[in-house]
Order: sequence, then C-alpha cells, then structure tokens
Amino acid sequence: MTVYKGYIYVAKKNAGMFLMYLLIFFGITLIFQMMNKDMEVSGYQAEGLKIAVVDEDGKAMAESLKSYLGEIHEVIEMEDDEAILQEKMYYRNIEYVVRIPEDFYQSCIVNGEKLGVTQIPGSYTAFYVEQQLNSYLNNARVYAAAGFTEEEAAESAVTAEVNVELLDTGGNAGQISDYLFYFRYLPYLFLGVLGYVVGSMVSAMRRGDLKRRMQASAVPRRRQSVEGLLACGTVALVLWGIIAAAAVLLYGKELSGNPGNPYYLLNSLAMLCVAVSVSFLVGSVSKGSNSLNGMVNVVSLGMCFLGGAFVPLDVMSAGVKKAAQFLPVYWFEQANDLLGGYGLEIVRGKVLQAIGIQMVFAVAFACITLAVAKKKSGFQ
Repeated sequence: MTVYKGYIYVAKKNAGMFLMYLLIFFGITLIFQMMNKDMEVSGYQAEGLKIAVVDEDGKAMAESLKSYLGEIHEVIEMEDDEAILQEKMYYRNIEYVVRIPEDFYQSCIVNGEKLGVTQIPGSYTAFYVEQQLNSYLNNARVYAAAGFTEEEAAESAVTAEVNVELLDTGGNAGQISDYLFYFRYLPYLFLGVLGYVVGSMVSAMRRGDLKRRMQASAVPRRRQSVEGLLACGTVALVLWGIIAAAAVLLYGKELSGNPGNPYYLLNSLAMLCVAVSVSFLVGSVSKGSNSLNGMVNVVSLGMCFLGGAFVPLDVMSAGVKKAAQFLPVYWFEQANDLLGGYGLEIVRGKVLQAIGIQMVFAVAFACITLAVAKKKSGFQ
C-alpha cells in the first residue's frame, strides 16, 4: 500500500485547508439559520396603526366600530380640533383619522353615507385601514337590512368570526427545518475541500520526479490507480462522516423524526461522488498549486452560485435555471428543496430522480478524467 500511503501523506499536508473549509461551512450555516429564525412567523398577526377617532355619536354602533378597530390598531379618542389633528398627523403620532358623525347608525349604516376619514397622502396604510372599515360597514349594513336593531347590529358586527382552514398541500404542515440550510451549503464544502485536498493528491502524484518514479515502479499501473482511488475515497468518507456526525449532534431530534432523513444522507453521498470525480479531473489537468487554487475557486463558486446553493432556485430567472440544469449542484439543491418543502410521499420519485442524475454526472466526470489521464500518459 505504498502508493496509498503516499496519497494520504499529501492529504495530511493539506489538513489546514480541510479544517478551514469546515469552519467556513459551519459558520455560514449557523448565520443563515439565525437569520431564518429571525424571519420565522409563528402565526399571522395584523399590523397595528395609530388611529385617531373623533366620536360625535357615542351610541352602540359607534362604540362597536371603535371596539372593532381597537382589536387591530391603537385607537386614540380625540376632540374634533383640526389644528391638533394635523399636527399629530404631521409628526406621525397618528396615521389615520376616523370621524364618526352624529346619528352614525342612521346616516352611515342605514342610509349608506360615507364615513369621514383623513389620511396621510400617498400612504399605503390608508388602503389597509380603508379595507377594514369597508368590511365592518358592509357587515353592519347587512345586519341592518335584515331587521336588526342598532344594538343587535353593533354586537353582531364585532363578534362575527371567519374561520380559515389552511390546506397542507405540501405535506409538511408549512414547516421549514433548520437542517435544510445545513445541507444546502454542502456542495460548496465538498467541492472546496475535495477540490483542494484530492486535487493536490492527484496533481502531486502526476508531475515531476514522483510521476517518473511511479512509472518506473514495480507496482502495476492498475494497482496504483486502485490505491489512489482508495486514498481519495478515504478522504471523502472522512469528510462525509464529519458532516453526518455534526448533523446528528446539531439536529438529532429533528432528523430522527423526519422520514426523509435517509434521503438527505443519500443525496449528500451522491454530491460527494460528484465532488470526488470533479476533484480528480481538476487535479489531473492542473499544472501546479496556483492553477489548482484558481480552478477550484472557479468550479466550486461557479457551480454553487448557478446551482442554487447561495442563491435560492425560486428567485432565479427561467434562463438561468435552464442553464443550471447542466450542473450537478442544481440537482442536489432540487432534491434538498423538495425534501425540505414537501412531505416525502409526495416527492420521493423526484428526489430519487435528482440523486440518479447526480450519479450520472459523477460517472461522466470520471470518464472525462480517465480520457485526460490516458492522453497525458501518451497512450492513444
């Protein structure tokens, strides 16, 4: 296993790069998770505004309207002083003024007259409050037309409830797990780490005196290739093992209760195979450490940006998505997003299809690498 040990020796020399990429990956993942938690909404809640109410009626329907607005907004009762109202609106102490006229029920509910309001010009909040006022007035007019008294209509207009039932069309109850972000950035980690480490291993063995010594060695070329593949596979599996162990430590309870857990791991293994084959190719064509660094940066960042690792696929244009389908990272992210956004039973077939396409990419890159290696060795 001399050749195997030589590859591992080169890998150990790049341990610093290995650890640096791991730290970058975990840092990015934790940052985006915290941002996601900040943006999480536990339930729908209407936005409250500061509304001034000038009540010239004081009867049941007027009290009902103020109670209705008070459930959503901060209602401030004020006198009908134009100067004070304008001053408070100018300094944004209030954003909307509602004037309830005398005999409000008869004039605005029964006769359908407009309710007096004052709003900040060009403010979108005016449309928001106006929609709520119209909803209340229309409900009250329906009760009045049905023969309700003012007190009955006032009580019914406030207590009317609307029940909304959300359909779980995605099969995941609308929940997005934290580990979706963890797996989303795996392509960058795999391509970056394996691009440098595996690429350095392959490049070191195929240039200079070491290449000539291996060609003159008594170890058959086939065995050299097998031991080299074994060494690169060892590095890749160590990386995958660290990632899988970290996922269990960070999201053990969530992952254990998710039926899609094996598919997340299978998807990551498929991406690992792609990264190994790409790294072999990069290491085979690079002419030194400088060219290797440049190629790894272009390949890893390019694939991840276009494939949806850094920029979500749903915000990309149709043209970019079509082009991204020719990249393996796109299919990894497609499977990851499907697992995170839908129930497993709904997307199982599409996830397996995306994993299969990644394996096709891995085989294709491996074939290209073999062709390049054969050409470089002088055999036609």
